[in-house]
Amino acid sequence: MRILFAFENALPNAEADAEVFTATARYLAQLVDGASLHVPFARRADPAPIAAVAGLAVLRAWAPLRPAALRHLACGSTIVLRRAFREADLVYTRNLWVAWTALRAGQRVVFDHYRPWPDQIPPLQPWLYRLMCHPRFLVHICHSEYTRRKYLELGVPAEKLCCIHNGFEPARFAAVMPAAVAKAQLGIPADRKTVVYTGRINHKKGLHLMIEAARRRPDLLFIMVGSYGEGPIEAMAREVANVRVVAFQPQAALAPYIFAADVLMIPPSLQPLAQFGSTVLPLKLFLYLAAGRPILAGETPEVREVLEHGRNAWLCPPDRIDALMEGIARLTEDGALAARLGAAAAADSEGLTWAARAARIAALLERRLAAAPVVAPPWDRARSPRWREQSGRWLKHALRTRSWVVPPQFPAADPESSTS
Repeated sequence: MRILFAFENALPNAEADAEVFTATARYLAQLVDGASLHVPFARRADPAPIAAVAGLAVLRAWAPLRPAALRHLACGSTIVLRRAFREADLVYTRNLWVAWTALRAGQRVVFDHYRPWPDQIPPLQPWLYRLMCHPRFLVHICHSEYTRRKYLELGVPAEKLCCIHNGFEPARFAAVMPAAVAKAQLGIPADRKTVVYTGRINHKKGLHLMIEAARRRPDLLFIMVGSYGEGPIEAMAREVANVRVVAFQPQAALAPYIFAADVLMIPPSLQPLAQFGSTVLPLKLFLYLAAGRPILAGETPEVREVLEHGRNAWLCPPDRIDALMEGIARLTEDGALAARLGAAAAADSEGLTWAARAARIAALLERRLAAAPVVAPPWDRARSPRWREQSGRWLKHALRTRSWVVPPQFPAADPESSTS
């Protein structure tokens, strides 16, 4: 099996999509007969750093680096002209445009993405259906069951959809650091209990809940790692003495913050999914599992696929500050509970490495290449009324917010969710 991986953004970069794609490609390339990466970079740039990140041969895409829209368009339009495209058994991509052009040019396609596009941009539904029902479209690897179900609801055959969760790199935690050592490294007293968040710090992550929790528990230290500068969350945090905001950290420097945590928090809010539609099963979750520290998160649909309340994490109803405070109290005051949840999380992480993900994908691709093409019926006109209704909602949202992505609808939050 020879794979041409196609990535449409410049490398290396610190974005989650780049980590997912390059880690998957690096380990998957070790399991196939040949692989290369089609990626944009400047004509005179040294490809060695990109090859080191991806772990495979690099082919420069004939595409400008800016603007982004033109870069994506050019990556998809020109990949079909390359010899590596013709020689590959399949193209592996996370870009819908690349997938479409590859199919049009006679190639087989594997699509690997986390977003439930049928819900988020409903006008695309007929096109998405035809794309994924194409005989040469082998499979859409969804990062969550939540997303897979959205494509099933669209009518895409189950054989063309597979949920394979993301993973983590064990080398990042090659040496487990005791909490006291990590705290000393960061200038934190050994007896000071900590609640830690790592990831992008912005208003889309539900971090207002973490700041409100800090107001209510001044005895605890709340650490948020991942600031890119001044923003509304940073401004809120300045008003609370026991909140420490840390600038974005490269992977090599992140471990002490995670090991210094008495609680690792994924803010228990529906906001990232329901209001912004930007986060589905956050990548940090898999790193948190591997750390062996107790995790506190929300009972949101996709998180429950990996975390189980009382077994490997403490889950609380989303956007309910009293429930969040109860979870923080339990995990910081009941040492036996915290240790048990952390140990279960670490045990679960053993099957959630990037290498394990690649092995599952390799086996899936072998099956799909050997199977007969899946025949699907044409787009059913009976779906058109619902499609028009959803597209109308999307258009109103786009005009009102200037956002192309409409978030899913969930029941309104309980009044108790107020942080006042």
